[in-house]
Amino acid sequence: MLKDFSKYKILVVDDIPANILLLKVMLEQSKLQVFTAESSKEAYTQLNKEPVDLILLDILMPEVNGFELAEQLKNNPDYQDIPIIFLTALNATSDIIKGFDLGADDFISKPFNKEELLVRVRYQLTLLEAKRTIQQQTVELKKTISGRDKLYSVIAHDLRMPMSSLKMSLNILTMKTGQFNAIDPDIVEILQNANELSEKLFILLDNLLKWTRSQLGGLVAFKQDINLSELTEGVIEVASMIAANKHIKLNFISANSEETDVFVDIDMIKTSIRNLLSNAIKFSYSGSEIDVVIEKTQNEVILRVIDYGCGISEEALSKLMNVETHSTTYGTDNESGSGLGLLLVNEFMKLNHGRMFFTSKDGEGSTFGFALPVKVASC
Repeated sequence: MLKDFSKYKILVVDDIPANILLLKVMLEQSKLQVFTAESSKEAYTQLNKEPVDLILLDILMPEVNGFELAEQLKNNPDYQDIPIIFLTALNATSDIIKGFDLGADDFISKPFNKEELLVRVRYQLTLLEAKRTIQQQTVELKKTISGRDKLYSVIAHDLRMPMSSLKMSLNILTMKTGQFNAIDPDIVEILQNANELSEKLFILLDNLLKWTRSQLGGLVAFKQDINLSELTEGVIEVASMIAANKHIKLNFISANSEETDVFVDIDMIKTSIRNLLSNAIKFSYSGSEIDVVIEKTQNEVILRVIDYGCGISEEALSKLMNVETHSTTYGTDNESGSGLGLLLVNEFMKLNHGRMFFTSKDGEGSTFGFALPVKVASC
């Protein structure tokens, strides 16, 4: 049972002021917040001003009686989920049945016993809390299932093409090497394509594994001192081979290396840089350039990946970080992608007490980056 009821609000509706006063005192002694109304009209006015968690409702009232008010409330989407306990001297079976048919949650006969009334009120509030908890868990579960289903759909789509292409390339390579003693240019090209596809597949699978772990709460940041400039330089060196296939030049501009030390999970940050570069290469035009800039402010070390490619529309930008609404977007050379890379960067920044940011203008290019806390110097 709940112990702290102070957050709950009760509306007492009775046309007799003495009854209202008695109930108000009893309920407030139990730390409940109490609001009152002497008629159905006043009850509606009070509900419009202050939402409540439970209504104690008298039946025998002038003009609109308790039965009529209960029926109105249960037909109103704004109030239909508020539990109602009838307080009445009407003890006939027909009256009790009518009350429950109208949606009442309980009946308490007048004159009532104080302890019985408080037990019934607390019981209804306990049920209400359980209902709200279940509703919240249901919402979260639906989001999780929706995200999972979306994720599986993306994986099935994105793995099919690189796996098929890789298999075909390797099959051709096998046949070619069996026909020639020396490696000819065609075989070299096929090998290069196979190598590039395998790299893309590795990145996709790596992102997938890390993303699913993060969603299951199994991803923990193992932090250590690293130099962001040196780490970035190594990632750029590898990414340059992929960029070269689109004749894209990667420019690296960094603050003094000694000023870019951070305390983070090296694998998460390395993956984040790789994903930002992969995203920029994908949406850059052949023959263009990408700038990777690292700078230090008083509190942060900031990395920006700036491309001058196709950019992103405002509508697509608003959906970018939502796993339920984001969709596969093809690059300037019709490259496919899951969109997991950017989602993963965002997750990794949270785990390393950093932040991710991005801006884009359709047709002009994008800037994606992250900021990490400056490493605190040890004494």
